[in-house]
Amino acid sequence: MSRRKGENKTPPMKKISGVIEGAGEVVDQKIASTIVENFMPYAMSVIMSRAIPEIDGFKPSHRKLLYTMYKMGLLTGNRTKSANIVGATMKLNPHGDSAIYDTMVRLSRGYEALLHPYVDSKGNFGKFYSRDMAWAASRYTEAKLDPICNELFRDIDKDTVDFVDNYDNTMKEPTLLPASFPSVLVNINTGIAVGMASNICSFNLREVCETTASLIRNKDHDIISTLPAPDFIGGGQIIYDEASIREIYKTGRGGIKVRAKYEYDKKNNCIDIYAIPPSTSCEIIIEKIIDLVKQGKAKEIADIRDETGIDGLKITIDLKRGTDPDKLMLKLYKLTTLQDNFSCNFNVLIGGVPRVLGVKELLEEWIAFRIECIRRRTYFDLNKKKEKLHLLKGMKEILLDIDKAVKIVRETEEESEVVYNLMIGFGIDEVQAEYVAEIKLRHLNKEYILKRISDIDNLENEIQDLEAILASKQRVKTIIVKELKNVAEKYGQPRKSILLYNVEESTESFVEEVPDYPVNLFFSKEGYFKKITPQSLRMSSEQKLKDGDEILQHFESTNTAELLFFTNKCQVYKAKVSEFSDTKASVLGEYIAAKLQMEEEEVPVKMFVTKDYKGMFVFGFENGKVAKVPMDAYYTKTNRKKLLKAYSDKSKLSDVIWIDTDKELMLTSSGGRVLLLHTGAVSIKSTKNTQGIAVMRMKKGQYLESIREYPEGMFAKPSRYRTKTLPALGAFLTDEDSGNEQLSIL
Repeated sequence: MSRRKGENKTPPMKKISGVIEGAGEVVDQKIASTIVENFMPYAMSVIMSRAIPEIDGFKPSHRKLLYTMYKMGLLTGNRTKSANIVGATMKLNPHGDSAIYDTMVRLSRGYEALLHPYVDSKGNFGKFYSRDMAWAASRYTEAKLDPICNELFRDIDKDTVDFVDNYDNTMKEPTLLPASFPSVLVNINTGIAVGMASNICSFNLREVCETTASLIRNKDHDIISTLPAPDFIGGGQIIYDEASIREIYKTGRGGIKVRAKYEYDKKNNCIDIYAIPPSTSCEIIIEKIIDLVKQGKAKEIADIRDETGIDGLKITIDLKRGTDPDKLMLKLYKLTTLQDNFSCNFNVLIGGVPRVLGVKELLEEWIAFRIECIRRRTYFDLNKKKEKLHLLKGMKEILLDIDKAVKIVRETEEESEVVYNLMIGFGIDEVQAEYVAEIKLRHLNKEYILKRISDIDNLENEIQDLEAILASKQRVKTIIVKELKNVAEKYGQPRKSILLYNVEESTESFVEEVPDYPVNLFFSKEGYFKKITPQSLRMSSEQKLKDGDEILQHFESTNTAELLFFTNKCQVYKAKVSEFSDTKASVLGEYIAAKLQMEEEEVPVKMFVTKDYKGMFVFGFENGKVAKVPMDAYYTKTNRKKLLKAYSDKSKLSDVIWIDTDKELMLTSSGGRVLLLHTGAVSIKSTKNTQGIAVMRMKKGQYLESIREYPEGMFAKPSRYRTKTLPALGAFLTDEDSGNEQLSIL
């Protein structure tokens, strides 16, 4: 299909004889119009109708499920099969049964993800803290609404919230639930939308209700005084940092450090972990600890197993004799997710607009929402009572003459005229007359009518009270505070997460103890590395190498040193000597390119050993330039494994050596010329990839071949090879100097 210049929309395609005209043709379309017409509606749908919770604390999928269960009468009575609930929910939620059942599982008591679950479950619903513990199919499990849902649906039939049509316009569903407590903060809620996300931690119900009530009474209430920190279903230990908590309460963003809880079983010499952070799982922790044991970083551990059962979560770590359990746990807190950070992002839809709110702002929005619910409920009750009062006043008129009413009915020839004649006979309106006309014959006695009329005074008092509530915002707030107090008393439970105060930094940090002993380090021309102890080397010093390979470098150092491997791609890979296993001379060793995960076709060309990053590197390039860089330029505070732009890429590297102080070096060109250079003539540069300065001039087709320290006394007349000006060509070796065996020494 063709398109006119400037058109944004694709013309409609015609179907001709079963074939779509233009099918398969590529049509030019502006990327901006594609994003606006296709991607933006999808993004808005995910944000508004799927991933971000609203002020009642629910996403649409949660709300549809719970409302379906409410309409099924599952707030009371017995449980029903989960499959029945899933099937009924599909009338509101146009998704597959699997997605709906997954939603129900996450709201259930059995799954243990929420402080106050909304679904009372029976059967295997899996566990929130286990990645591999799958829940049973919906045909095997049963469920009903938990009693706390009474507070979610209280007065929902009194016009407290708006209702809209479902997706096929056959039913009505609420846009929000009139929760009588701030459910948005009581249970954990996580969602990932397009371009934004939400991650709300849970808080203790009693503390939330008390804080909300205090905020209603005093808008300047200090939130942290009644809501000290979040509370997680798994318990755990929150490392209390008031500054971080206040930041979260103010901005709605921040992190909370949560630790696992454990006990030491002295009898069996093991650690029992029975509470973990909400952001991890048993399997992740166990796999990481096993990995640490394999790496030799947790040698105190003899065995680890998952003993989670009917009594709840339990991870058991068997210890080796003499292990300090508290010290080991500090190490595991540092190296595993037994201590993890819960990232808060209080992103909530307010009036259809996603907003990141602090706790105080969020509670203020909920209070405003709840005030509207109470006002709408009050207005609904007021209208109902006014209607009833109106009817009773009509009945009161009949009390004056019951016989007259009977006579009017009896003497009316047509049924359609009864209401009209009663209206004329007693001076009442049509609604009152209709009500009177429907009174049963058995109720046409003074006793019944007097009982009904006695309610008039009560109704008038109630109507007056309801009107007073609508006229006073303070009365509405008092009702909310009273309801919050009732909810806290009825459903509140003790805090599960323990707060740890004044945790010192030294306790938080862990430095792995590396055994220090002498080692011999070998690096071969083909890139193989060996770490051999002196004892092993004395027993067998004959090195095993691949055909054509040779030992390029040999260092005597200790196990606590660090290694720097310069590669042919101007990069440096850093490693610790302790990361390599002790080996023997009779093995090939470890291939460094694979061990350090170097890039394709990247190979190490030189290795250096250091403990203090003192001294300097001297780089020689084939174009005759020399650069001098301090070794501490390669030091990093963080444990970085790879440094880019480790040396200049303007010319190919000939050689690199390490020197502790400025000294004389011998440079050799491919043409056989030699130049003695004192490194003091080369300025030191802190920039690693400096090009250096021109030192040795090269004839056409020649290049700098090597650079090494000059041993004093090597040449008979060393002044022949020295120069006062740079760059210099250097000089050919004399017969006397060319016979010096030291030239063959690397």
